[in-house]
Amino acid sequence: MSQLLEPGMFVRHPAQPEWGLGQVQSVVGPKVTVNFEEAGKVVVDTRVVDLDWVPGL
Repeated sequence: MSQLLEPGMFVRHPAQPEWGLGQVQSVVGPKVTVNFEEAGKVVVDTRVVDLDWVPGL
């Protein structure tokens, strides 16, 4: 999934819904840095977690 993500896109973490909406900050290989509304910046390894893309934002 990381190869489909680009900075500026919005995502949600499927296992952490309380983190709220997140905006992709950077993508480096499988590592995606996301700024979540309630959790701040988090580096997500997309080999372990498949982020849910939120289209239309």
